[in-house]
Amino acid sequence: MNVRIILFPASICQHGRTSLLSGKARLRGLLRVFALVGLASLAGCDYLGLQSTTQLEARLDAEGRAVGGACRHAGRALEDCYLLNPRVPKAPVFEGWREMNNYMIENKIEVVSPELANKKRAADALAAALAAKETH
Repeated sequence: MNVRIILFPASICQHGRTSLLSGKARLRGLLRVFALVGLASLAGCDYLGLQSTTQLEARLDAEGRAVGGACRHAGRALEDCYLLNPRVPKAPVFEGWREMNNYMIENKIEVVSPELANKKRAADALAAALAAKETH
């Protein structure tokens, strides 16, 4: 069975003939349109990992500065920050740590120690003490 779809009325086409396309031809046309729209939408996508080296370096630098600043604000030593974040380059971490240190000194900001980690350590120590007490 051959399915034909009329796209234009006879009055619009040349010589009074109607333009007929088969279903397969129309499907191919729609697929081409969807493919072009899909490629156009992916052209601006950063999730594919197609970043230039300058964009990648800028992102790593910003992440390193943020990590360094957060470590200083939490009162961590610079060496601890390096150990906790081995995938982040050390130079931006140091720059962020130093910038946050200067900012905290200028504005007299106190260190904010992470409470969640302290609670976990305290709970672990209590559990270890209870386990040791039960064994004796």
